[in-house]
Amino acid sequence: MSSTADSPTLALARRVLRIEAAAVSALADRLGEEFERAVALILQRHGRVIVTGIGKSGHIGRKLAATLASTGTPAYFVHAAEAAHGDLGMITPEDVVIALSNSGTSEEVLTIVPLVKRQGAKLISITGRPESPLAQQADVHLEAAVAEEACPLNLAPTASTTATLALGDALAVALLDARGFGADDFARSHPGGALGRRLLTHVRDVMRPAGTVPTVVPDAPLTEALLAMTAGGMGMTAITDEGAKPIGIFTDGDLRRALERGCDVRSARLADVMTRNPRSIGPDALAVEAAELMERMRISQLLVVGKEGCLAGALTTHDLMLAKVI
Repeated sequence: MSSTADSPTLALARRVLRIEAAAVSALADRLGEEFERAVALILQRHGRVIVTGIGKSGHIGRKLAATLASTGTPAYFVHAAEAAHGDLGMITPEDVVIALSNSGTSEEVLTIVPLVKRQGAKLISITGRPESPLAQQADVHLEAAVAEEACPLNLAPTASTTATLALGDALAVALLDARGFGADDFARSHPGGALGRRLLTHVRDVMRPAGTVPTVVPDAPLTEALLAMTAGGMGMTAITDEGAKPIGIFTDGDLRRALERGCDVRSARLADVMTRNPRSIGPDALAVEAAELMERMRISQLLVVGKEGCLAGALTTHDLMLAKVI
């Protein structure tokens, strides 16, 4: 190991990561009935989940609320101090409040607990002290205690916030699973990003429709196919039978291979050089599936075939790139 790897800075950084990893690992061993009660309580209610906290716990709470909201559990964050000055009006009797406080004694959080209960909402607390006032007043308490903070002074919230964050993620994922929340649901809550494009874009959204795809019959001369391919601008032409069902494809790659074999372009028939039984995909498939198929088969063009087996369109890797699917 180099001298740099033995430096005090790296040694301290490794210690921090090991302490935080141990804190999260210990949580897994402590999960039990209370966690199941928390999941059941949220599922039983018909309102939303309101996450509250202050300080570092507040920051973790914001992330928990965002994760819940994006995974099928309507949620938002209310700052504990703001809650005591009017924002409690957002809470309804059908809501569940998740209050975060490592000590379980945060004054701002404890101040709003009686008001939450008076509203008829249920309270889940996440603290590091089961005997704390917040834990004792909650309908369900989730313990996120850690053996030590990663801070050398054992003061700054480090391992405790990581543990709370991980416990919140476990809660969100358990709810996701219980609700049957799938990839399409996830995409609908992330429509603006790359993930949404990958999960919401279908082949029909990016393909070129059959009317614009260059198409020739199998007994056509190769020169006719070349003209169609050039005019179509896709680097290919589809070969279809009388019922518009694709029976082959001719690409620029097929042309290169034919020339390497000494093919006479002026006299060759398309049936002699085309690729028979070409790869295809349905219009309702995800565009990312088309991208995966094209990458795996090392092809740049793909025919799209409808339910009746007729040519519905075609797409190229360039089309997928323009749609930002790849």
